[in-house]
Amino acid sequence: MKKYFLTIVLILAAFGCKAQISYNQYFNNDRLRLDLVFAGTNKQQRVYLESIHHEGAWSGTRSQMVSPFDYGNYEVALYSVADGAKIYSNSFCSLFSEWRTTQESKEVAKAFTNSVVIPCPKEKVKVVLSERLFETGKMSPLFTFTLDPEDKEIKRDSENDFKVDEILNNGPSEHKVDLVFAAEGYTAEEMDKFRRDVQRFVGYLFDIEPYKSRKADFNIWAVESVSVESGTDIPHNDIWKNTVAASNFYTFKIDRYLTAPDHKKVAQMVTNAPYDAIYVIVNTEKYGGGGIYNYYGLSMSDHPYTKEVFVHEFGHSFAGLGDEYYESDVAYEDTYNLNYEPWEPNLTTFVGGEYKWKGMVNAKTPIPTPNEAKYAGVVGVFEGGGYSAKRIYRPSFDCRMKTNKAPGFCPVCTDAINRMIDYYCR
Repeated sequence: MKKYFLTIVLILAAFGCKAQISYNQYFNNDRLRLDLVFAGTNKQQRVYLESIHHEGAWSGTRSQMVSPFDYGNYEVALYSVADGAKIYSNSFCSLFSEWRTTQESKEVAKAFTNSVVIPCPKEKVKVVLSERLFETGKMSPLFTFTLDPEDKEIKRDSENDFKVDEILNNGPSEHKVDLVFAAEGYTAEEMDKFRRDVQRFVGYLFDIEPYKSRKADFNIWAVESVSVESGTDIPHNDIWKNTVAASNFYTFKIDRYLTAPDHKKVAQMVTNAPYDAIYVIVNTEKYGGGGIYNYYGLSMSDHPYTKEVFVHEFGHSFAGLGDEYYESDVAYEDTYNLNYEPWEPNLTTFVGGEYKWKGMVNAKTPIPTPNEAKYAGVVGVFEGGGYSAKRIYRPSFDCRMKTNKAPGFCPVCTDAINRMIDYYCR
């Protein structure tokens, strides 16, 4: 019996089974924000620590401290100095990593801010920031430093006095997805409009599956972040506004790409709110938006396609879903190494005939699946996605991650969203 038990233990160890990290052993109840600067070109990058800020209570998961998702272009991980254990990890993307795929990044070096939140450790930890290498598709250490939670240089000042409104409270944050909406381009006199817009966006979210069935798993907050002027920058129309997040259209010279390039400004806006996901509502009628995984989602407030764009961009920023379209203008070049599987759960390069969602495909479905309307609603392997008409494949004929006309998310995207909700709630 002892020999049999030992054999089972060795088998489990061989398959990489990991003990759960005890939150209370390593962390207190607080949240830290690491303000970083990413700088470089398409060929090389460096990361610099600008500052560390002590924020409010940690609102993320306390049961899965090491993320189960191999998503994103970067990972932040914490290792206990005392025992060497990996006690926390999460992954993310950034506007800087997108910029590195543009033509401009081949010609000039630039720097972008990037703020990352982590649970506050009780003792010293080693912080390791890793990047996903284009050549291999694997994570590799990029920047490391030791964090002492008792360091007096960790800032504790109040960065703003923006009002935080409770929109929906379904229970303790550690078992819910805390979604915070932030106001951009709303003056003090327009905060009534912002509150109405938030209620409208909440209605949009819970009007579509799987969010509709998972409403009880969400807490919703709104930050009344006040701007001096109304609207947003539209550089190609010579329109400039003084706003709290300094957002602008014409990101990477794409007319509709609306972002807030200074990520630290966005992080400061929501510093007093609990959150797992940030969504910025920009007070404009002009079509546009953007969504970056574990960074933020952002889009216009007043347009006939406001609902569709919000749900699409939140799919990026919350669930890590990739773009399934391939015909619209983008600034990116060589976004994916076609020799490796993309990390996004709804895209595949189909190398060797392998793809992520094979278990969801009917045996009678032709693979690859013809791009024909008769296969609408069928889970398959459709060529075209990730900004490329060839050699990148998506799971459905149409989906909210492909067009604004799609009725909703395909089964593969729905499954990915549900798994992300489960990560925060269970």
